[in-house]
Amino acid sequence: MRVLPSPVAIRPVAIRLVAIGMAAVAAIGLTGCTSTVDLDPAESANDPLCAEITSNLPGTVSEQPRRWTDAQATGAWGEPAKVLLTCGVEPPGPTTLRCESVAGVDWIVDDSDAPRFRLTTFGRTPAVEIYLDTTADENGEGASSRDVLDALSPIVSVLPVDGQCLERDDATPVP
Repeated sequence: MRVLPSPVAIRPVAIRLVAIGMAAVAAIGLTGCTSTVDLDPAESANDPLCAEITSNLPGTVSEQPRRWTDAQATGAWGEPAKVLLTCGVEPPGPTTLRCESVAGVDWIVDDSDAPRFRLTTFGRTPAVEIYLDTTADENGEGASSRDVLDALSPIVSVLPVDGQCLERDDATPVP
């Protein structure tokens, strides 16, 4: 004759299973608090060199935590996002915008929307673009352009060099 466990013996197991299930649902709900950053991939995002760049992106930049993105060859940091990186953008041509060199990487600095900046590699293919918001949040924290370029330039430096920024005196005058 087979003896079945009493309902009283089953109850603690059922309660534990329900508690574990509720904890799992709560954990999933909490991880959903940080949303994925919606970005568009660049035209050349499928370049294998972009995969090398994005696979080496750091977990934090300028004390901003990395976030998931929904586009290939992109990166984002901060909540809300203060730093956005896109690999595979069209390499820029000659420009009169300021150029800064950090860790051997030349960056064209577009400050037309300051305190938000667009930084694009010059003389690298594929090109990388960083959108940087230096605006301080309610806690007085913002992304530092120096910290961002110090963190990302060494990673971007693996891209092949096919040009460099020139000093104004060395540039060919436009007729």
